[in-house]
Amino acid sequence: MYGVSTSEEYSARHLQVLGGLDAVRKRPGMYIGTTDSRGLMHCLWEIIDNAVDEALEGFAHNIRVILYGDGSVAVHDDGRGVPVDTVPGVGLSGVEVVYTRLHAGGKFGSGSYSASGGLHGVGASVVNALSARMDVQVDRGGKTYQMQFRRGEPGVYSDGQKQPSPENPFKAFTDGSELAIVGKTAKKKTGTRVRYWADPEIFLSTAEFSYEELIERVRQTAFLIPDLSIVVEDHRAEAVGEDGNPVTQEFRYEGGTKDFVDFLAADRAVTDTIRISGEGTYEEKAQVLDKKSGHLRAKSVERTATVDVALRWGTGYETRVESFVNIIRTPEGGTHQTGFEQGLLKAMRALVDKNSRKLKITSRDVRIEKDDVLAGLTAVVTVRMAEPQFEGQTKEVLGTAPIRQIVSTMVTEQLTEVLGSSKRDQKTETNRLLEKVVAEMRVRVSARMHKEISRRKNALESSAMPAKLADCRSEDVENAELFIVEGDSALGTAKLARDSEFQALLPIRGKILNVQKASPAEILRNAEVSAIIQVIGAGSGRTFNVDNARYGKVIMMTDADVDGAHIRTLLLTLFFRYMRPLIEEGRVYAAVPPLHRIEVAGSGGKKGRYIYTYSEAQLHQEIRKLERAGKRYKEPIQRYKGLGEMDAQQLAETTMDRDKRTLRRIDIEDEAALREAESVFDVLMGSEVAPRRQFIVDGADDISMDAIDA
Repeated sequence: MYGVSTSEEYSARHLQVLGGLDAVRKRPGMYIGTTDSRGLMHCLWEIIDNAVDEALEGFAHNIRVILYGDGSVAVHDDGRGVPVDTVPGVGLSGVEVVYTRLHAGGKFGSGSYSASGGLHGVGASVVNALSARMDVQVDRGGKTYQMQFRRGEPGVYSDGQKQPSPENPFKAFTDGSELAIVGKTAKKKTGTRVRYWADPEIFLSTAEFSYEELIERVRQTAFLIPDLSIVVEDHRAEAVGEDGNPVTQEFRYEGGTKDFVDFLAADRAVTDTIRISGEGTYEEKAQVLDKKSGHLRAKSVERTATVDVALRWGTGYETRVESFVNIIRTPEGGTHQTGFEQGLLKAMRALVDKNSRKLKITSRDVRIEKDDVLAGLTAVVTVRMAEPQFEGQTKEVLGTAPIRQIVSTMVTEQLTEVLGSSKRDQKTETNRLLEKVVAEMRVRVSARMHKEISRRKNALESSAMPAKLADCRSEDVENAELFIVEGDSALGTAKLARDSEFQALLPIRGKILNVQKASPAEILRNAEVSAIIQVIGAGSGRTFNVDNARYGKVIMMTDADVDGAHIRTLLLTLFFRYMRPLIEEGRVYAAVPPLHRIEVAGSGGKKGRYIYTYSEAQLHQEIRKLERAGKRYKEPIQRYKGLGEMDAQQLAETTMDRDKRTLRRIDIEDEAALREAESVFDVLMGSEVAPRRQFIVDGADDISMDAIDA
């Protein structure tokens, strides 16, 4: 196998170089978290982050990421290039030190980077240690320098006429290292190119680079560093098109966090996107290199943190807050996100208290909480600072304590100033926002009350449910079904047709409220919607907990006509907006009542029978079958206009009997389908008329006049 040194080649120098990196290979999880695809992607982030750090300092403007068909990956940048001169006191080139020594580089105390993502100083060297091969090329001073490594050990590969590969012959340096000069370049041209092959001895055989995850990370980086161009090329076999060209995408954005928020937000805006930015200083103890002694000494240093926040509220209730430190995403948040939420809550509480009379807040109302403010919020929180303290090498949580107060104070002051502006447009926007926040508070309180009273009741407690609910006897939630029935006339028949052991009935009078247009306060005041929320018993919106739902299935049973379809759409809007987990878990269904009943005459003294059909096509198909078989049927064929036209036996047999009925399950396949559903509900059910009109005009040619039930 490649990568195994013979005893003749192994020397004390190898021990010196590999001593630290051997620990990385022995315990890779300590440095990259895992050795599956996530760890593989983490290694790629470390190399990309080094290039991005150059862009953060204003030295790099172009980055290129290339996924090769042989499993290797390359990252190119036009930054300053890794230093090629000899590091004082070490006797090795800057390239070798950066890629072979843990905790070595320009991010420790010297000020080369004022804000950097790879602040542990282990990124490049760890990736090198976990690579079967790594090639580094640097353009500086009119020359192109190169150094190659095998599992962290420097040397030279003899590729000859072959393509570069870890399998090619390798000769390790023994007496001393050599940073080879392999070409010339323009004197002003600088940059670094790194290509590496992940080591199959370390990573699982199933580990692979995720193109989708890479694109998402690259896009967010381009948003956070305006004017930076990042190109991604995928040369892998499955990505190369019929023309032989790789898949290539370029990302470059002029805006910053404001554009990022506008990209992330999926719902209609309640406020414009608000930008909050500034700087704050703090002191902390840090280990600083003493130039005289050459040792690290503890010293109190003053740090500067740059804060950039963009946020906007939308009509929905979902919250999306993305936080970053030096453009490194912190999915678990940290002190910067905590400070943001504290500042947000403080500013909004002050505004609500100031406008309490206008908002009709009484002493009975409780104080707004964080969840009320976060409902419908989309925000991007970024902090740039020197030497942030992350919890672990994977950098998922920021731990630098003083950042919390800096962000909190900045958000409170600037948000209060913006939302408290006396300008007419801003006052209108602020009033809309305050009404939304207060409505969310009232929804939360009401939902909590619903949750407390909406558990399965015993005989003494049954009066807490709506009087029109015909509940089932079973307390087995998984087996229980709630039929939402259109109209009281259908309810009477359905009561006789149901199995009262596990089938409950809730009638609604015609078309319920369109919750896409309505405010939370209007929704709570609506008797039909309120009854549905109460009967299901799991709350609504942000407080919805699917585990508390009283029924395993919620079935919409409406007439098979245009009005019935409209009622189903309104019900689906309610479920999608305020009880989405029910849909995501596949617990929402539409009943399929028949459209026609064919009465077939009996023959030879036998009793006649009924055939039910569910579409015009099926009706004609059944009629042709009967005619071919010489069977007679009664004219005219019955066309059901509503559920109330059926008797109990017919309704049970066609729509409610588990053994014979047909149900359509409502589900959402994936994230793309979810975003599409968001868009469609917003267009068709929202308050904006122009997009809906355009939707109808665009689709007019696709409608068959024969299909319209007029």
